[in-house]
Formats: sequence, structure tokens, C-alpha cells
Amino acid sequence: MEKCYWCIKYGMSQRMDRNSVCPTVFPSLEKRDRRSWGNRSTIVERLEKPLKEAGWQERQFATTIVVDGVSRESPTHKVDCFKGRVALELEWNNKDPFYDRDLNNFRLLFDLQVIDVGIIITRCSELQNVFNALGKGSSYGNSTTHMGKLLPRIRGGSGGGCPIAVFGISHKLYVEDVPISGQE
Repeated sequence: MEKCYWCIKYGMSQRMDRNSVCPTVFPSLEKRDRRSWGNRSTIVERLEKPLKEAGWQERQFATTIVVDGVSRESPTHKVDCFKGRVALELEWNNKDPFYDRDLNNFRLLFDLQVIDVGIIITRCSELQNVFNALGKGSSYGNSTTHMGKLLPRIRGGSGGGCPIAVFGISHKLYVEDVPISGQE
């Protein structure tokens, strides 16, 4: 299968029709610089901003399990961004077990017919080389979230039958255009 522009630029992996999601979900993820690198909250804010402006919202679902007539509340984990029937999670420099939580949430919401697709945005593993070159490598280690930790989980069946698209921010988005303070 030939990779589309989005797959090459963003290191995308998927289990669905990428043409139905890529251009509409991620129209403005082109402009990234390193000013925010090293601060997870700033990176996530920058990634979320165009999504929030387009009507995506954080969402938690109230679910209940009934066994033999006994109801038990079983709320889902909050989804970072939700719109229509699409759930999107941003995982940047978290511990890799967060992927298990996200994939299980996608599986549950898909099985309950709440979502049609789950999307995860993370970093490509090779981005570690850029962080190392910038002297920030120790902040981003092998136990944090990156494609090398996520894809084996998906291939192993995590997420159940939920179609999942994964976008990995790659070194191809790194632009040497913003001086780091103190290195001018």
C-alpha cells in the first residue's frame, strides 16, 4: 500500500481508510517549531489548539454495567479530544502504560457504538535523535510514549476491533529556525 503525504510527513500508521480522516482531522498540523519542546503541556496545547478551535472537546462518558439486574457505574477515562464519532488522544512524553488506557478506552467506546475511530498523536521514535542533538534527550527516554511503544500494542490486538489511526510527529517536521535561548 502506498503511503499518502500525511503518512510520510507524520509517520502515520492505521487500521482504517486514512483518506477519510487525514486531511479533515489534521488540516493545520503543518506549523511546528521547537520553541515548545521539552515542555509537554505546551506541546499538547499547541497540538490541541486547532482541534479545539474546530469544535473538538475533552469528553468523559458515563457508562453503566448491569449484571444480573445490578447496575455498576463504570465511567470511561476522559478522551482528550472528541467530535462526532471520533476520539483523539495526544500522548507526548507520558509513561507508555498510558497507551494501554487509551486503547482500552477506544475498544470500550467502539464496542458501545459511541465512536467509529480512535486516533492517537504521539512522537516517532526517531525524534529521540533530534532531542539528543538539542541536549534534551534525557527528558525523552525509552519508557516514554513514542511509536515504538505503541505499534506493538496495536498489532497485538489492543484496542479490540476499533479502527485506530496513529500519527507520529517525525523529524521531518523539525525546523531549525528558532534559536534556543542562550544559544544565539
